[in-house]
Amino acid sequence: MPKPKRNIKLQTPRGQISTYRTKDGKVIARLDWEPGFKRKKEDGFNNAQEFVDSECLRYMNKLTPRRTGMMIKSATLGTVIGSGSIEYLAPYARRQYYEHKTKRLWFETMKKGHGDKIRKGAAKFIAG
Repeated sequence: MPKPKRNIKLQTPRGQISTYRTKDGKVIARLDWEPGFKRKKEDGFNNAQEFVDSECLRYMNKLTPRRTGMMIKSATLGTVIGSGSIEYLAPYARRQYYEHKTKRLWFETMKKGHGDKIRKGAAKFIAG
């Protein structure tokens, strides 16, 4: 006696998973995302990246060496918010980052002090 065909359907707000059997007995599973789910998640990740970039710049502001404030302005001008890359346009920024007597490695210092807050904030954007 052949086994009855059982179709399983799992429905969630994000989409559904359904299974079915073919004539030769194979079980096929199919995942269908809810319309708009991809766009919503992409927007969440993009917003999270913008948040991370702007928060990093904001927190590094106080940690960056400053004589005239030009290096901080060079980071603001050189960074495209949402790109995931912070860039300083000042030609001396790299040397200052690695060799400054009291304020070197300011990105690493910022991560130690504020990394958890930034991660939690970004997670809120991703969760929707």
